Parts: sequence; structure tokens; C-alpha cells
Amino acid sequence: MEIKGLDYNTEREKLLMPEYGREIQKMIDYAVSLPDRNERLHCAFSIVRMMETKVPQIHESGDYVQTLWDHLYLMSHKQLDIDWPCDVSGAEKIHTKPAPIPLPQRQMKLRHYGKLIMELTEKLKTMPEGQERDTLARYTANQMKRDLITWGHGSMDDEKVADDLARLTDGIIQLDLNSFKFERVSAVNDEAKGKKRKR
Repeated sequence: MEIKGLDYNTEREKLLMPEYGREIQKMIDYAVSLPDRNERLHCAFSIVRMMETKVPQIHESGDYVQTLWDHLYLMSHKQLDIDWPCDVSGAEKIHTKPAPIPLPQRQMKLRHYGKLIMELTEKLKTMPEGQERDTLARYTANQMKRDLITWGHGSMDDEKVADDLARLTDGIIQLDLNSFKFERVSAVNDEAKGKKRKR
């Protein structure tokens, strides 16, 4: 059923910057159509003041005045012929999409340990024997155990950690479980357990 006189948003022209609303867009279109250059400029200043009230959070940006004029330039489809009070040559950068962030492509052997552990085990492979390597191996082993508990369905097997560390370092780091003592790690976070009880 079609009702005469009704104007649906779906049938209207798509707004370039919907946050300012259709009325601001109509004002800009009107300003573009004005024959007098000074009148267009006077109108543009009034529109920018209106835009500022429509989007008050714009004040949070450092140079919000420049941003408003850039937006006006874009919303006029670059057709507003005035003496711009700001340089609007960089306005189009607002709509350029950022370059995609490259994701690490390297396949990890044991994903539940994470990238940090992989980096530590690579470093352990290149370190000379000594106290510094032993300290890093201890920290790495303890972190691996915490990761295993968190991501390995609560497993706390010391032998598995020692075996995985040896595999990841190509056999260079061999933990002697008779002398090596892991830090005490709880399978369930006591604080989280306390919060559940309170509910």
C-alpha cells in the first residue's frame, strides 16, 4: 500500500555523514546553490556552528574546527565554492580505510602456549649455558605450566611441561624433575571461586 505524501528514509539519498542528520545536508545543498560567494561563505559559517551542536563530542578531538570544515567540504561533495577558512586539502583522508594489520603467519607447534613462549624457547636455543639461561628456562617452564592449566583443560602434568620444553628447544633445555621445583599454581583461581559463591 502506498500512502501519498509519505517520505521514507529508504527512498531518500544516502547521507555521507549521517551523524549530522538530513537537515544539515539540506542546508549544505542550499549553500552550494547560492549565487553570491560572500553569501555562501556566511551560510557556511552558520552551518559549521550548527554541525558543532549536532555532534558535541567532536570537541574531544584536538583540532575540532578543522574537522568540522573538512566534514563540510566532504558533505558538499566538494562543490561548495568559498574562501575556505581552513585548508581542506587533506579532508579526503577521513574516508580512507587504514591498511590491514598483517597477522603472524608462522604456524605454532603447540598453540596453547602462545606466541610469547615460542619466542622464549627460540631465545633459549641460542643462549650459552649459565645462570642466565637457567633463570630464563625456569621462568619459561613456570609460565608454560600456567598456560597448560589455563588452556589445557586443567592439566597440571609436570612431565608434559618438561617434555614440551625439551621439544620446543630441540632438546637443548632438559628439566630434571627430581631437582627442578615448579612454582605452586592453583588449577582454579581462588578469587574467581569466591566471586561465584557471593552470587
